[in-house]
Amino acid sequence: MARMHTRRRGSSGSDKPATDENPEWSDVDAEDIESRVVELAEQGHDPSVIGLKLRDEGVKGVPVPDVKLATGKKLTEILEEHDAEPEFPEDLYNLMRQAVRLREHMAENGQDHQNKRALQNTESKIRRLANYYRGDEIDEEFTYTHEYAAELLDDE
Repeated sequence: MARMHTRRRGSSGSDKPATDENPEWSDVDAEDIESRVVELAEQGHDPSVIGLKLRDEGVKGVPVPDVKLATGKKLTEILEEHDAEPEFPEDLYNLMRQAVRLREHMAENGQDHQNKRALQNTESKIRRLANYYRGDEIDEEFTYTHEYAAELLDDE
């Protein structure tokens, strides 16, 4: 993945195995998987954490390596069907959380120019991502402000 705000090259990551069917050893019923996904979401877990828990802990002791192959639906689609999806997409929410932490740091350490730049870059990413999601995943009227992000994070 190429870094947006640096001259460095991106780092290559691993790819998922190219397969179009669920492995034989993971024969969990799709309804059981969906109910477990909703249960984990109600406990406050993010979609990425839910995927890790299904992979590691499984459903009724049987691991689920790929929710989409096992159920035919993406994890976020399952959450949408059951009205359990988070208010903001996970990537946007995590960037807002990072920006709030950086602002708090900058309030105490005004001379930290590196982190000032990091805050500028993070808020730039938030605005770019908000434009991408606006009208589809988030409200058409959404505009990022530090105050709104801080308030949102205080609620949780």
